[in-house]
Amino acid sequence: MAEIIRQKETALRVVETLQLKGYTAFFAGGCVRDELLGREPKDYDVATDALPDEVEKLFRKTLPIGKAFGVIAVIDGNESVEVATFRKEVGTRDGRHPETVVFSAAEEDAKRRDFTINGMFFDPVKNRLHDFIGGKHDLEKGVIKAIGDPRERFKEDHLRMLRAVRFAYTLEFALDKETEAAIKEMAARIKNISAERIENELTRILTESRKPGDALRCLYNTGLLEHILPDLIPMIGQEQPPQFHPEGDVFEHTVLMLNLMAEEKRDACYKPRELAYTVLLHDVGKPPTAAFGTGTDGEPRIRFDGHAHVSAGMAEEILTALKLPNREKKNIVAAIRGHMRFMDVQNMRASKLRTLIGAETFDLEMELHRLDCLGSHRMLDNYDYIRSYQEEMADEPILPEPWIRGHDLISMGLKEGRLIGQILKEAYEAQMENRFEHREALLEWIKANYA
Repeated sequence: MAEIIRQKETALRVVETLQLKGYTAFFAGGCVRDELLGREPKDYDVATDALPDEVEKLFRKTLPIGKAFGVIAVIDGNESVEVATFRKEVGTRDGRHPETVVFSAAEEDAKRRDFTINGMFFDPVKNRLHDFIGGKHDLEKGVIKAIGDPRERFKEDHLRMLRAVRFAYTLEFALDKETEAAIKEMAARIKNISAERIENELTRILTESRKPGDALRCLYNTGLLEHILPDLIPMIGQEQPPQFHPEGDVFEHTVLMLNLMAEEKRDACYKPRELAYTVLLHDVGKPPTAAFGTGTDGEPRIRFDGHAHVSAGMAEEILTALKLPNREKKNIVAAIRGHMRFMDVQNMRASKLRTLIGAETFDLEMELHRLDCLGSHRMLDNYDYIRSYQEEMADEPILPEPWIRGHDLISMGLKEGRLIGQILKEAYEAQMENRFEHREALLEWIKANYA
């Protein structure tokens, strides 16, 4: 909160300086929208009729972060404010960058922006809103509407189609009918956008939406999903055993879990992006593994044998294509690969249960399991069992320091090799299961059986 207040104060000083020198200068874009909605802006941008060279002369410290497009960063202490010259963009060469930029007046600048709610200006000195494109009206109606012809806006930057969905579901607005129709018509063009930009928008949809599951359904209905995550399409209509999944097919199960994820934010040892993609992809391997077989009750039903392993492999390929950081990708894949283990926790040996709880990804796996249950049969007995076990173990480390090390075994005369690893594993399991009172007793057992 304090940081955004400081940035607003810096942006206000920038506007005042420009206006004192005779230039037009306003707050622009998202900060105007958020302030009208009573939300805290993420940052403050300034738009002006001052040319980039003139902006650089006016302020002591600047950075030409996009000077060719009229964007200069003004640095004031630890704060940075982007100052953009009003411009008109002509043509597009790659679905992202304009062919030509012409510096213009405020009204023309508003008309080249993406959506009406993002095209307003506010003069913080005169406390006056400048709305050339009906943004305030659409803000009050709760509508995401492209400025002018939506097809032209999406030709200029194909990523705007994903941004439309993000704004609709982070603000809980509706897509304007003509804007939505243009997305459906042009959805395939999203494939021309870089993986990094797609991942950024997709991540924000999944982590910032009020109902990310509904947003996922919108991505499907607009045709975008089949071009950014085609492996998810077979989940739609993939039946599941109703006794375990009364909610419906695999896609509906995932939609429900994503919505539940957003309802209750938890402090844990994982990133929101990690949880979002773990939920999104945990059952992506069900369609390719679906087959009729026999359930534990002896009755025939659909089975998905090995789907956790297949899902993990598919998730790794998808996340690699989206260029997620390797550490996060590793955590997500590990959580997906192990997510079916939780059905056996009440029958696990103590050593195996403690290893599960002590895993680096345990918090992520536990939250996936909780959401998986709530998004299907709603039985949390295994979840509660683990929490109860953790409480019982509160006074000792889940994964204690091993009593026995390799050098202990070598000193007994055992030779290095596979046997050493096997003995160390058995010794550590015995230690965690409290089969021996102390290290010396465990050493005696090893001598008697192996030395």
